Amino acid sequence: MNKRKFASVLLASAIGIFAVIQLIPFGRNHTNPPIVSEPQWSSPEARALVKERCFQCHSNETEWPWYSNIAPGSWLIAWDVNRGRNKFNFSEWENHPEELEEMIDEIEEGKMPPIQYWIVHPEARMDEGQKQELINALQSSIPEGGSHD
Repeated sequence: MNKRKFASVLLASAIGIFAVIQLIPFGRNHTNPPIVSEPQWSSPEARALVKERCFQCHSNETEWPWYSNIAPGSWLIAWDVNRGRNKFNFSEWENHPEELEEMIDEIEEGKMPPIQYWIVHPEARMDEGQKQELINALQSSIPEGGSHD
């Protein structure tokens, strides 16, 4: 088989595989459950900052981009949002108040936002000043232990 024919077969195979994986339903449920409760934000500015930095994966206010409909990207996005909501969900705070220290550690260590997010959204990567600003917003709104009584 010559190089041109091999390239054609390879391209046709890749297109066929891409088309078939679009039929897999995982990653297509782009619903946002209702907002049940949130932390008692110290200010509208604190909420806005946390929303800007965290709500995409850690709330029920996810904005689903167009590419979240195309596999395999849809699978990765759904996986990250599901995992994020299960860990810290600012929209279901009373059901699962989380530890403030754990959130701060993740931010300080550069684990949040995760690399797969800021590769696609480079503006989400935070410098030290932005990390501290986010930490301050969280500390002013969420007491040690994670819940407001």
